[in-house]
Amino acid sequence: MNGHVKSMNFQQRAETAATLLCFLLLLAVDSTKTVAAARNRECSSDLERTLRLTKLIHRQTGVLIKTYKAFQGEMGPGVCKATGFDVPDPNISGLEPSERMASMYTHLQAFSSHLKRVQEQQTDLQLPGSIVLRKINESRVQNKRLSSSINSLYHTFFPNLPLPEPAGGPTTLPPPQTVFQQKIYGCVVLTTYKVFLANMSKNVKTLKSKMCRKAPKSTSNSGR
Repeated sequence: MNGHVKSMNFQQRAETAATLLCFLLLLAVDSTKTVAAARNRECSSDLERTLRLTKLIHRQTGVLIKTYKAFQGEMGPGVCKATGFDVPDPNISGLEPSERMASMYTHLQAFSSHLKRVQEQQTDLQLPGSIVLRKINESRVQNKRLSSSINSLYHTFFPNLPLPEPAGGPTTLPPPQTVFQQKIYGCVVLTTYKVFLANMSKNVKTLKSKMCRKAPKSTSNSGR
């Protein structure tokens, strides 16, 4: 009789332990899913903010180009697409997400140097307080914001990969120019920058779809 009771008690304890183990496993799985979902929301949110900022700067650059042209005097058609000013290629390079994000960052750094040069040149050509100078300065501030955002995203997603240095070394700026060359150079920089921002918007959107997994759809109603 005592042996039967002991066997019953052992079986009950084993069943209790098994039930507890199943509960802990389910709790661990649920916790993992919760953490993954939270990280996914954060990933999507961070890239969405960067995408919105990129689109905003793209629109602002379009307005800046119109304002810039209006204050430069007579400029023939097509001059803003002139070549030979060492302006960065607006295309983003790289196959892997880390490479494309690094390309965005180095492009932003390069354009920052060119925007600074345009601002310096226009300071000599425009009256103090000119709307052109104000908008170029705003563009530089926004460039730094976007660059900081990409830098932060890169180190969040790729903590073990340092940001590579620009392949061609420091940004190359044009030599001294005539006043007319300065006007053309500024327009080329702004026009190319706008194209780059459009390319960057597309790339950030693609990165968001690749790097932030969509939450699985609920299956609670399936089979009904």
